Amino acid sequence: MDMKHPDEIKMTRRQAVAALGSLAVAATGVSRAQESKAPARMALQLYTLRDPAKQDLKGTLKKAREMGWEYVQWSGMPDLPAEQIRAALDEAGLKAMAAHTGVEPFETDFEKSVTFWKTVGVEAVGPGGMMGDCRETLADWLRGAKRFDVLGAKLREAGLRLTYHNHAGEFEKFPEDPRCKLDILFESTDPKNLSAELDLAWVKVGNANPAAYIRKCKGRVHQVHAKDVAEGKKGERVKFTPLGQGSLDWNDIFAAGKEAGIEWYIYEQDNGEGSPFDYAKASYDFLSKRTMGG
Repeated sequence: MDMKHPDEIKMTRRQAVAALGSLAVAATGVSRAQESKAPARMALQLYTLRDPAKQDLKGTLKKAREMGWEYVQWSGMPDLPAEQIRAALDEAGLKAMAAHTGVEPFETDFEKSVTFWKTVGVEAVGPGGMMGDCRETLADWLRGAKRFDVLGAKLREAGLRLTYHNHAGEFEKFPEDPRCKLDILFESTDPKNLSAELDLAWVKVGNANPAAYIRKCKGRVHQVHAKDVAEGKKGERVKFTPLGQGSLDWNDIFAAGKEAGIEWYIYEQDNGEGSPFDYAKASYDFLSKRTMGG
């Protein structure tokens, strides 16, 4: 019989304990990784309800909550102090997770703007497109990208995320560069400093594939504008529809969203047939069934 020395037995036991500890750490790591991949949530871009909000903000927010929406993106709403925005949202039982706002206020008075949006309670802020003075030429566009990169780094340190929302024009090109404008912007900025808030309908209108572009932006696309659009011919007026009633391939989009790590699907509809409350409710029903957010 092969008899082991007692010290060798003790060492083996120590190794076993260490191995068990390593397994526990590994299991914890897996658990945390799974937690970090929590199901995407859903929100309402309040720009969808901008017209009724002009007449009755309190009633509009109340109706949004009654539909089932819990989170909103603040945009297109009456111009109010941060405290009043927060109070109106609190009263309605809503929470603002993001806001559309220009970069210029941050460049003029950074602390004031950060305090404003933190009072509202958002986690992300960003414009609805490139600054007006940075659109004309490639040099202008690159200058805009630099401004985003600098501001995004500052906002990140302050606990906010800077986002960029596209329209169809970002899929056009400058004569001297083979890349589309949105590619130039993202390739010229640090993903940690500028997040891609892809507007999926405008991606489609820009003749790009929404799901493919989501996959292309993996790692920097934390939130998207979930928006649908009817199939149309070139030159025709864009016709937006409730989610699931247009031309977007939502099966592919949600699959891409899981791969890319999308955290928020923010429903938006610029216009539509009938009441915005009706198409916002139809889109809530669609989105809540397709995500774990409802």
